[in-house]
Amino acid sequence: MSEPKPKKVDLNRRGMPKQLPEVRRHNFNEVALGYPVKIAVEEAERCLQCKKPKCVLKCPVEIDIPGFIKSISDRNFTAGARILKQKNCLPAVCGRVCPQEEQCEEACVLLKKGGQIAIGRLERFLADWEAGQGELEMPKISPFTGRKVAVVGGGPAGLTVAGDLIKLGHQVTIFEALHEMGGVLTYGIPEFRLPKAIVNREVDYLKKLGVKVVKDFVVGKTRTVESILEEFDAVFIGSGAGLPWFMKIPGENLNGVYSANEYLTRMNLMKGFLFPRFNTPIKNHKRVAVIGGGNVAMDCARVALRLGAETRIVYRRSRKELPARLEEIENAEEEGVVFDFLTLPIKYAGDENGWVKEIECLRMKLGEPDSSGRRRPIPIEGSEFTLPMDAVICAIGNSPNPLISAVTPGLEVGKWGNIVADEETGKTSMERVWAGGDVVTGAATVILAMGAGRKAARSIHEYLSSL
Repeated sequence: MSEPKPKKVDLNRRGMPKQLPEVRRHNFNEVALGYPVKIAVEEAERCLQCKKPKCVLKCPVEIDIPGFIKSISDRNFTAGARILKQKNCLPAVCGRVCPQEEQCEEACVLLKKGGQIAIGRLERFLADWEAGQGELEMPKISPFTGRKVAVVGGGPAGLTVAGDLIKLGHQVTIFEALHEMGGVLTYGIPEFRLPKAIVNREVDYLKKLGVKVVKDFVVGKTRTVESILEEFDAVFIGSGAGLPWFMKIPGENLNGVYSANEYLTRMNLMKGFLFPRFNTPIKNHKRVAVIGGGNVAMDCARVALRLGAETRIVYRRSRKELPARLEEIENAEEEGVVFDFLTLPIKYAGDENGWVKEIECLRMKLGEPDSSGRRRPIPIEGSEFTLPMDAVICAIGNSPNPLISAVTPGLEVGKWGNIVADEETGKTSMERVWAGGDVVTGAATVILAMGAGRKAARSIHEYLSSL
């Protein structure tokens, strides 16, 4: 009998259907439309099903990637969804906002030939397919252990901890400071990139598993961590990084100068996804500048564009150094966002009513790489110029809010206000207290926060099992 022929390598990565730029710039509907079944199956069939899949090693939440992709190629979507949710309680979210190109997809062996598998798009396909079937399949829940865990913060890290621990039989209660769950997923990411219905669907799934949710509960003010420990066996702190950074240049106190946190939160709260421009809680600006080059900066610029503004990204390095995902940069460019590269704001000037009216800037050139690995921007002497603007959004980063650490003696904090926690376990300096996500690392990605939650949940379970 002759040997079977080796599988022919298909390097044609299937594209994702999207709204046309000239259409989507005028609405808040989701830009990426998802794979139809035929295209999803074709993309899944490209997977080589490696015996030693490096993609799994690069996944922060340890998903069996070849397993769920094989299920798609076999058209067994129910099995694929089951495999996904063994490790990921937020697959529809991760499929949309996780930077797969820097993680699992970066490890795909096909990358060497320029044809890596679209893992994130396939993850999204399965999650959306299952949701479209109606009732979600519930996993097996271990018998109740009698142990209770409090989770502070309903963002990606907290949701992951809750999902893992509830399945292991522990009682879990999430305490969320705001009036809706999801953290950055709800308040920090625009509707056109992550619809709120998707976040609500994932949160409802956790509730069905038995997770209790308490909203409008500010730990550190409503109740302290020490007080919560009197009632619970363990506490996980995943309160995120909600304290915005500014550049500390003249004019930042002018009206019309916003932090990205404030701007995006207002936009998400206004229910502006229905696009009533007259109903926005932020003045209808005509010319908006966004300072920064990350994903948050792209989100702010694309929101402002949809609200009718001429929008610019002001970034002190070149396009090559932009830290945002390439997909988000390209979407912004297609929609009409203007990029002012090698430009550094040094001062904001205001009008007689206290509103910002222009930005004074310097031209920059690039020197040698700095500690970030990117080329260091150097001011060009005598290159000052102005940009007329009636709004500025500062999107240069965030650090953790100090509220919890300020009222929790014994909780070690780093110089940037981050809670100090072990990278592999999430253990903090306090007994029975774990932490993870942006409150530990500073502003990072959703999937890294989830990965930290996974490690902390494992450590918490080990501790509770020893009692």
